[in-house]
Order: sequence, then structure tokens, then C-alpha cells
Amino acid sequence: MNGQTTMGLAAAAAAAVRPCRRRLLSSATAAAAATSATANPLFPRLPRPHHHTHGRRFPFLASAASQSQASQTGPAAPPTPVPVPSDPRAAVAGNLPFFDRVLFPDSFPLETPPAEEDVAAPQADEAVAPAVPAREETETEREAWRLLRRAVVSYCGEPVGTVAAEDPECTETLNYDQVFIRDFVPSALAFLMRGETEIVRNFLLHTLQLQSWEKTVDCYSPGQGLMPASFKIRTVPLDENNEGFEEVLDPDFGESAIGRVAPVDSGLWWIILLRAYCKITGDYALQERVDVQTGIKLILSLCLSDGFDMFPTLLVTDGSCMIDRRMGIHGHPLEIQALFYSALRCSREMLVMNDGSKNLIRAINSRLSALSFHIREYYWVDMKKINEIYRYKTEEYSHDATNKFNIYPEQIPSWLVDWIPEKGGYLIGNLQPAHMDFRFFSLGNLWAIASSLTTPKQAEGILSLIEEKWDDLVANMPLKICYPAMEDDEWRIITGSDPKNTPWSYHNGGSWPTLLWQFTLACIKMGRPELARRAIAVAEERLSDDKWPEYYDTRSGRFTGKQSRSYQTWTIAGFLTSKMLLENPELASILTCDEDLELLEGCACCLSKKRTRCSRRAAKSHAVE
Repeated sequence: MNGQTTMGLAAAAAAAVRPCRRRLLSSATAAAAATSATANPLFPRLPRPHHHTHGRRFPFLASAASQSQASQTGPAAPPTPVPVPSDPRAAVAGNLPFFDRVLFPDSFPLETPPAEEDVAAPQADEAVAPAVPAREETETEREAWRLLRRAVVSYCGEPVGTVAAEDPECTETLNYDQVFIRDFVPSALAFLMRGETEIVRNFLLHTLQLQSWEKTVDCYSPGQGLMPASFKIRTVPLDENNEGFEEVLDPDFGESAIGRVAPVDSGLWWIILLRAYCKITGDYALQERVDVQTGIKLILSLCLSDGFDMFPTLLVTDGSCMIDRRMGIHGHPLEIQALFYSALRCSREMLVMNDGSKNLIRAINSRLSALSFHIREYYWVDMKKINEIYRYKTEEYSHDATNKFNIYPEQIPSWLVDWIPEKGGYLIGNLQPAHMDFRFFSLGNLWAIASSLTTPKQAEGILSLIEEKWDDLVANMPLKICYPAMEDDEWRIITGSDPKNTPWSYHNGGSWPTLLWQFTLACIKMGRPELARRAIAVAEERLSDDKWPEYYDTRSGRFTGKQSRSYQTWTIAGFLTSKMLLENPELASILTCDEDLELLEGCACCLSKKRTRCSRRAAKSHAVE
């Protein structure tokens, strides 16, 4: 297998894709076809493989899944124990080659080995009582689950995702009827924590099939490894007579988006979600599939490709992430860097070690080390750091320069001088030569905590700042996407007078309830769940009455956004995910990463002997503070 090329593996994986065609059927025939269409998944849930250090499976989810099924279909039959094979490849019975079964599942019947009676230890998928006693859901939670299930879309009879919004009062759908990769993440987490894993597995595999496998000459075609921003399920006729129809997945790689910007964050979110799925289900066989391994490598190859940049951060254009309109974040925005770091950490866990992956893993380790130092050293600001910048000398030319990016002290905005608290700090939004974006961006800071891109001390400082500046960042609705808003000439010049990003609206200082789940995750990781409970309580008072809007306007988040869609799916899913994480805080480990001191050993940046400061030593000193 190691001798195959990347494109050869991609072609083999693509060959496994079967067209999904639905003929016009009578009602009786359709019912019979629907019954026979139910198929067993290719891989049952599996225990953790002995040769990996991915984490553990959470067995109480089997109980949650069975309870959910019972609530929908009535009392269920006693569960059939699933055998626990010593080798994950033994999950597929028979003597046929393993990868033949992976790549061509429709060609072989799936045979499950008979279960062995063993009363000494519970099976991997055997129902186990939840770690936390179940409580009765509130009416708001029940409504949220009804709305989330209403947003589910199916492809070939199987659930594959949730649409961005399902607003029955809105006649103009735009692209809100599509399944966005970044938007689906909180929905996926809610389903995973409830034990409903099929939709997440289907989503991961189908979006992988949409990945741009081949590099093209046409500059408007997506680059190799790029994941789509979204996809839509279309039904097209097979012939002119309309006697049969075929369902197709229609991806959007940015060619239909406002500004025509490629989604840099989609592939990063896909890797993060893949790791979460495997950790919570124990289905590590999925991540070891040839097509999945190839997909991970293509995404990383795209991110780690050589260029002209001198920094370890990813260089992107405006609008390439959650903030998908012109907002002055082009360059090296914090959100992309935090997701990039997290995706590198997740990929390092999931990549199968062999001769073909050694160089890639070595490159990942090198990039992780350089990126963590760069962000911790140059993006972090607190009162002490801002005072240091205030006294910077400029035009320094030497290896030992203090002001390495030639930042002019006059760039320090007047609002920051009075806003920064005595204790705490945050990571700035962007850093480029002679430019620091001092705005506070919530997602980048929260995900830097979750992925351990920050030091523990910096992570505590970020949460301390949010608590200190609660009226600015949370107020009537969590959480400000960025703070402060751009106004007057700054708004006109940087946004181009964008009528949707007016001051304190949408991306320009609007309040986004979906950020609640990332905030909850960061609080749990740092042992501050009381902050998350406080924010959830604020949101729960309004979300249902306001019809689950996408965002809120005004400085304090009092008004529903002027162009906000109602029944926004990731608002609903973010609320549910936050509540479930607080109930089962151990589940936070499927998304978070711990500090890795091994990354801080040795010197990867090959500093010249003339330089007196080693980045690795400096980074390690930060980590142990």
C-alpha cells in the first residue's frame, strides 16, 4: 500500500462512491424499498485500538442512544451485545482483504462474528448507566431538540447534516438551505453526546467525497485538499422523460459565496470533528480508512505547503472563516491560527505511522512548536505588554530587536488604554509587519484555550478578562464575535461601507449565541464552569422567545439582529451542546488538547548563533509559568 501514490489512493477511494438513484415508485413499492434500504454500518463501534493513544470511549452514550430511541419508538428489545475484537480489522469478518471491504463496501456482505459470552467485563457497546443521573429536560431544551431534528437533511435515505436555518416565515432562502461544515459542528456534537452517531459518520464520509482530489489548471477551481464551505442536496432527472431521479451533492467551494473566498476553516473543522467522533464512539477504524487518511494528508499538505511567508501562521484573505465578509482580518487572523493548531494536534493523533507519513508527522511537530511560540510570544497582550509596546523603539535592524515587527506605538487605540484590566489579557486579532489588530475576537481566544495554544496562565487571563469585561462581551446575550465595533471612517474604509456589518451588528461587534458552546468548552477546561452557567442562563431567558436568531445587535446585545434569520441551526445546537457539556464535563476531552511539553524541547527554528534568544526555551518558560 505504501507504494501507491496519493492520487492513486484518492482514485481508489472515489471508486467506492456509488450513485444514489431513486426511481418513481408506487406507494407500496416505495414502502418496501424504504424497508430494504436500511443497511448495517460498515464498521460497528469499536474499542480503542491497542497501538493508539487516542483516548477512551464514553460507554454511557449507548444508554443515551437507547433512551432516545425508546422515546421515539416505544420500549426497545434488549440490546444485542457487540463483540470486542482484539484487532480492529477483525470487525469485518471473512478472509477477503481488509481494504477491499473498506473501499468497496457494496460488493461484500457484512458478517458480524458471533458474540462470545463473557460476564467478566461489559462489551464496548453494552448499555451502561450514565455517569451523571439523567434530569428532566426543560421546555426550552425540548423545543431546541425538535427544531434541530427538523433541520436534518437526508441523502439516499440517510441523514447527512443540518441546514443552516429552517425559518418557515422566510421566503428567500439564499444559501441558508445548505449544510455548512463549520455550522454543522455544534449540531454534530449535540448528536454525538446524545448517542446518535450515524448522522456524524455520514457527514464526515460524504464531505470527504466532495473534497477536491485533483489539482486543476483553471484558477477558479478549488485547490487539491480544499474542503467545501457547504453542500446542497439536489434532485435531478435521469432522463428527459422524468421517469427516474438521482440525488446529487452539490458543493460550494466559495465560487458562490459573497466575495468568492475559499473557506480555509472548513478542512480544519472537519479534522477536529473527525477526532471528536472517533474518541466518543471508539470507531477508530474510520480514521484508519485509506480514503480518510488520504483526506487528512491532502488538507495538511495544502496548509503546510511552502510559500513566501516568514511566519508559521497561515496567511489568508478576508472572509475565509466564520467572519466571511470584509472585516479587515486578512493576513494572519487569530481564529484561523487557533483552528490550524488544533487541527495539527488532532491530525498527529489520527495519522497512521508508516513510511509515507513520517515526514508529514515531522513537519507537523515542527510547525506546532513554531506556531505555539509565535502566538504566545507575539499575539499576547496584557497591561504589562501594552506598556512595553507604548515604549517601543522603531526602525530596529538586528537579530536582537525588541520590536521585531516594527510596531509604531501610535497604533495603540485609545479605547484599549482604559479597557484593558489590571489582571488578565488576551490574544490580539492579527499580527503583520507594522500592524497589530488589537480587537478582541472571541472564537480565536476561546479555541486557543481549548487547544492549548495558549499557556495555562494566558488561558486563565483570557477568562479573567471576559469575567471583568462581562458587560462588554456578554451583557444581554453571549457572546460578542469581536470587540469593539468599527465605526465612522474606520467602518467605511475597512468594510467598504458594508450595510450588513454596520457598527455593533453582525460581524462588526454583534453578539452570536452559537459561540456559547466554545465558551463553555473553555470554561470547563480551565475549571471555571460557573462562568459558563452564568452565560447559559442569560441566553436561555431570551433565545426561545426571540425564535433562536442568528445574532443580536447593539453594544449590549439587546436587539435581535436587523437581518438575522430566525431558527438558526447553530444557535440551537450551540445552546444544546453547552447544556450537555456542563452535564457531562468529561466529554470536553473529545475536543480539547492538553499542553504538550515535548513540543518545547530542542530547537526547531535553527536560530543563528548570533541570536541570543532561543524560541523553544522561551516557549517552555511560558508553559511552566
